[in-house]
Amino acid sequence: MTQSHPAQPGGRVSASRTTVDGVHVVTLCGDLDHDSRDRVEEALQRPAADVPQRTVADLTGVTFMDSSGVNVLIIAYKAAAATEGWVRVAGARPSVRRVLELVGLDTVIRCYPTVEQALRH
Repeated sequence: MTQSHPAQPGGRVSASRTTVDGVHVVTLCGDLDHDSRDRVEEALQRPAADVPQRTVADLTGVTFMDSSGVNVLIIAYKAAAATEGWVRVAGARPSVRRVLELVGLDTVIRCYPTVEQALRH
């Protein structure tokens, strides 16, 4: 099942969702900032009936991320952990990866170079 949420007119982010072997894969493109926070948070949410919640956030297309993006990932991580699930990040560009490293989020949420690697581990 794939569900897309294209960027709003004048917006800076798009999100598409698919499921691979029970894992929710959210592909984000654009700037993950205050203006896109609600849209990204909605895309990362899974139905409460999905237990455990397992999500891969594909950040390959994310060109910028600020503290709003960090907070959205933390919210998704906490929701997944509450169901004994997990969140993984895949494909973060060097500038986005640097943000994750600066705040230490890469030590909490596992980061992988590709979606395929995130799904395998």
